[in-house]
Amino acid sequence: MTADSITASIVIDAPAEIVFDYFTQTDAIVGWMGEFALLEPEPGGTFEVNILGTPVRGRYLLVDRPNRLRISWGYAGSDDLPPGASTVEITLTPVQAGTLVELVHSGLKGRQPQEHVVGWTHYLARLQSAVRGGGAGVDRGMPAA
Repeated sequence: MTADSITASIVIDAPAEIVFDYFTQTDAIVGWMGEFALLEPEPGGTFEVNILGTPVRGRYLLVDRPNRLRISWGYAGSDDLPPGASTVEITLTPVQAGTLVELVHSGLKGRQPQEHVVGWTHYLARLQSAVRGGGAGVDRGMPAA
């Protein structure tokens, strides 16, 4: 991790192929992160997710099913972190307990690293709940960074 990046990880009791779908299928991603999504999971394809009214916009940069994803990330209308200003890389590694999900979000500045580590910790826990099949429930937002 560098000053402009954060890392977050979680082990999920499911195969990598299933966890991967939660980053690439519209119905799956809105089950844990966001209320709207438009996804085209191919290099150069659209990545759009509205999270609690915040429009995340980017592109899939790398799609290596079921091992790795790289997505450009930013917020529509933001001068601080516009679409494509940062990058999220997700690595899925099979482990005895299921799949280790490792996430690195780079290209952040100022308070953005602190805010995003809180956000990704919140959303990875919701991902774990969604994959378990019980659903992640209503997203009440994140604690303050």
